Amino acid sequence: MEMEGSHFAGNVHHLFIVLGASGDLAKKKTYPTLWWLFRDGLLPDDTLFFGYARSPLTVPELKHRCHSYMKVRDGEENRYEEFWKLNYYIQGSYSVRKDFELMNQELNSHEPSAGANRVFYLALPPSVFESVTTNLRNTCMSIKGWTRIIVEKPFGRDASSSKQLSDHLASLFKEDQIFRIDHYLGKEMVQNLMILRFGNRIFSPTWNRQYIASVQITFKEPFGTEGRGGYFDQFGIIRDVMQNHLLQILSLVAMEKPASVHPDDIRNEKVKVLKCIKPVTLENVVLGQYIGNPSGEGEATEGYLDDPTVPKDSNTPTYCTAVLYINNERWDEVPFILRCGKALNERKAEIRIQYNDVPGDIFEGKIKRNELVIRVQPGEAVYIKMMTKTPGMTFDMEETELDLTYGSRYKNVKLPDAYERLILDVFCGSQMHFVRSDELSEAWRIFTPLLHQIEVEQILPLPYVYGSRGPPEGDEISKRSNFKYYGSYKWIGPQH
Repeated sequence: MEMEGSHFAGNVHHLFIVLGASGDLAKKKTYPTLWWLFRDGLLPDDTLFFGYARSPLTVPELKHRCHSYMKVRDGEENRYEEFWKLNYYIQGSYSVRKDFELMNQELNSHEPSAGANRVFYLALPPSVFESVTTNLRNTCMSIKGWTRIIVEKPFGRDASSSKQLSDHLASLFKEDQIFRIDHYLGKEMVQNLMILRFGNRIFSPTWNRQYIASVQITFKEPFGTEGRGGYFDQFGIIRDVMQNHLLQILSLVAMEKPASVHPDDIRNEKVKVLKCIKPVTLENVVLGQYIGNPSGEGEATEGYLDDPTVPKDSNTPTYCTAVLYINNERWDEVPFILRCGKALNERKAEIRIQYNDVPGDIFEGKIKRNELVIRVQPGEAVYIKMMTKTPGMTFDMEETELDLTYGSRYKNVKLPDAYERLILDVFCGSQMHFVRSDELSEAWRIFTPLLHQIEVEQILPLPYVYGSRGPPEGDEISKRSNFKYYGSYKWIGPQH
């Protein structure tokens, strides 16, 4: 399909350069993803991999660091060795131009005379971002092929720092060279939203304020900061999850049908939706910070402030529920409830579209609302909660579901990791699942006033126990925002 971008030319050489190759992100995500793509034969044939970082490392040392994350299966050992034979490592600083010139010489020495396309993956902290991109622009651009830059979040801390970063990148590269990666846009069910919405007649007539009571988008993790509290404390849950992942999902749920599946047509509609959202205010927000659970085990006994890397007086939220409203004809007055948190009772990411109550109820209030649920993780699924008669002699009713659970419907299908899909998109030149600069600036406009207010007024988050549903006030604000939680629904998984 056109949406997949212009497919890569298989006979052209490609160089993939990981800046920050010695860091956490590179070993846990970037190198494993490159290996999986290589293993499955999805990369162009003549692709070489280069790591660049300040640490003095050899390729065997890099291989050893990454190995536990690579998920090498039995019978793949030879292919795995082939992958590492295509790897090189260059040591250099992030600020000295001379080091980048030396890297460029090394890259040139591995390119044929016809040149090669270059992908630079910035697995780097924001502090070195500007110097690295400036040096790349001045010394390392491909002469005869294209050059593309993959940028990892955080894309700034607020509207002004994000604008500074966007302006800096725009001064160096064209927008079609910049790939701002939000791995949530690579997830199977997030990508499925487009086809569910615009490829089925059954949903579109009811996808509006007349039928939908509320939309809840949830992201829950059952673990705390796991020793990375100092890093997390600089950002907090709103910057880490809500302002990017959840807002991206919201824009896909709420946008109008694009003119085509061309990446820019899709992103134009996402930007239009974000422009209709007013900045979120404190009265529509519940903030939380987890405390230890005395009856828990291991990490669960420790609260956020018990992490030695976190300042003892930190008011950084580890949980947030925010209610947003989209001021347009389709969604006027429909609450969009975004919920995310760490150290909660389960791992879950889902979109829950709750329909209005049935008008003219003849069943004496026994009817529960219909819901369309799109489960992003774990166990991808789409199901519709609906009322049905209880089997048997009685005329009782109960909730059941029309269920598409991927694990049973697509038993032997391997779903790719989100990063695999996105890195392949970069090779293909498809920006459909990447964040455009105007989209980013609208997202920051919505959340920056709240973030500044939390910091300036030193607003304290509510405590909640590790392993709970979060502060009870989070459930209360959802209830006030026309979301009904019954607690009576029983999920019966598919029988294998």
